[in-house]
Amino acid sequence: MSFLDREATVAPPGYNRWLVPPAALAIHLAIGQVYAFSVFKLPLTKVLGITKSVDGDWSQTQIAIIFSIAIAFLGASAAIFGKWVERSGPRKTMIASGLCFGGGFAIGALGVHLHQLWLIYLGYGAVGGCGLGLGYIAPVSTLVKWFPDRPGMATGLAIMGFGGGAFVGSNLSLALLEHFKTPADTGVAPTFLVMGAIYLCFAIFGALIVRVPAADWKPLGYDPSLVRQNAMITTHQVALEQAWKTPQFWFLWVVLCFNVTAGIGILEQASPMIQEMFKGKVNPLAAGGFVAFLSLFNMAGRFIWSSTSDYTGRKVVYAIYLLLGACLYCLIPFAGRAGNVPLFVGVTAVIISMYGGGFATVPAYLKDLFGTMNVGAIHGRLLTAWSVAGIVGPLLVNGIRDHQIAAGYKGVDVYAMTMYLMAGLLIVALICNLSIRPVAERFWYRSTGGDMTKPGVPESQAVPYAPTR
Repeated sequence: MSFLDREATVAPPGYNRWLVPPAALAIHLAIGQVYAFSVFKLPLTKVLGITKSVDGDWSQTQIAIIFSIAIAFLGASAAIFGKWVERSGPRKTMIASGLCFGGGFAIGALGVHLHQLWLIYLGYGAVGGCGLGLGYIAPVSTLVKWFPDRPGMATGLAIMGFGGGAFVGSNLSLALLEHFKTPADTGVAPTFLVMGAIYLCFAIFGALIVRVPAADWKPLGYDPSLVRQNAMITTHQVALEQAWKTPQFWFLWVVLCFNVTAGIGILEQASPMIQEMFKGKVNPLAAGGFVAFLSLFNMAGRFIWSSTSDYTGRKVVYAIYLLLGACLYCLIPFAGRAGNVPLFVGVTAVIISMYGGGFATVPAYLKDLFGTMNVGAIHGRLLTAWSVAGIVGPLLVNGIRDHQIAAGYKGVDVYAMTMYLMAGLLIVALICNLSIRPVAERFWYRSTGGDMTKPGVPESQAVPYAPTR
């Protein structure tokens, strides 16, 4: 099994770093399927009734918990195993991710077949969620090390696949559901089995081709001073346990949490939302196309916005995400009341592009603030914000939706209050982003026994930086 060790993946001299992004795309295209989960929401509410929900069928709110559990375990596993990922390397991590994610589908399929919701919570939610977390951070940390001259572009390349996974996943899900559907079966269980097998193959492919740079490697002609744009980009290192204690980490945690809470509320509910807001104008097939369309913007935004941040700086691009996003959320109810489907689609597409851009930019933001020493592990801990948002976002959307329906509201009014609430959260996140300053000297680290920038060096080899007086 030494083939899976980090040492076995160190690239030889002269290795072309552009061969690494396809490995990152392979794993992220697989695990990005979670963003297309809303395609399964309505079929899962009709497992017994087949054509309509009957007594004993699960509600949309119950189904939404599956997605929330998956995102919660994504963040938790990334936080817990972040340092293990850096020690073990991307190959072993990506294999573990594929086994968990594919196995989660298999357990979920059994839950659908037996009509046991707790099995889907366990499978797709908990086990699959661990696969999401491991698969998410492994290639991101690797690409940051391969592209120190363009970290925003590098993380955009990796995380772009996660957004694109929804495009692949939504279309694949619709095709498989249609193929397996019968008068006595919605087709969800066999669809889960086939998708789990396919995504395991994607993960294995990525694991086979991934490589990490040697400890002393740097791009030809690379000069750190040429990419130092402002005081927010540090030339020092901050270890994981110190980064956890800085105000910058927690400001960024709130920024990510609130930005994700807002965006995930739309993504998780995308298919039912557009059908309910434009009843009679949008059928289930068109709604599935809408989910796929959003995934394209999610994917493109991850690369375009994060690459832009290499020129504007991370703080500026986040200010754009949050301020413009708040304004666009307020436009959603207007588009619904006007019955303007193109406006609704356009507004949500831009929102989702910035949502994806926020994910792709945050690893580079962390690298700017804390250096590269423990950036993967720090990123893993920051993703606990995603876990919280993965629970809060869907619960807010579905909970307020159920309350509004019970109160007699219909169509746009079912979602309007939620959209205004999301806009408010983005304004709070904007204030936190504007409050971020360079990390103070007392958190800087230096090595006392080896190169502290080498991946996997224990924190015992680092001590607080003591500036010369």
